[in-house]
Amino acid sequence: MLFEHAKMLKALAAVGEIVGRKKLQKMIYIAKKMKFPFYEKFDFHFYGPYSEELTLRMEELCNVGFVQEMKEKKGGYYQYRYVLTEAGEQFLTHYHLDMPDLDVCLRSLNEQSARFLELVSTILYFEDLSKDEVKEKVFTLKSKQRYTEEEVEEAYRYIEQLRAQAYIKS
Repeated sequence: MLFEHAKMLKALAAVGEIVGRKKLQKMIYIAKKMKFPFYEKFDFHFYGPYSEELTLRMEELCNVGFVQEMKEKKGGYYQYRYVLTEAGEQFLTHYHLDMPDLDVCLRSLNEQSARFLELVSTILYFEDLSKDEVKEKVFTLKSKQRYTEEEVEEAYRYIEQLRAQAYIKS
């Protein structure tokens, strides 16, 4: 059990901080799809792939003081910022996590907007369908996001770039 918690701490340590709950969810989901050993179960929800397990794991890490969750008011909503604490860094030293290139992948993901990661994760969620069927899903399920054909193509290129980086680690 604690091994899976340590993976979340390693993810935070790799990027320094993650701004937004949605972004955190998408980053871990995409990393999982890139074959990094995250085992949380994801289902499709309003904002794309979502894991209740991941939400609970992060709450536990905050409750024991390994992760600091800062709530910031942004206009009409709250945004959450996650940072590894000193206690979390200390806990992480007790685990040897062999996840080469995870930091490279997560840093790349963390540089993207939550909106773009929502698109990428949605495409990956439906990747067993044809490209045309995936586009139809995106334009139907994500109509409020108003993704363009160009953004979908950019997301496919980004996925290929991530997969190419993942193969380098082998």
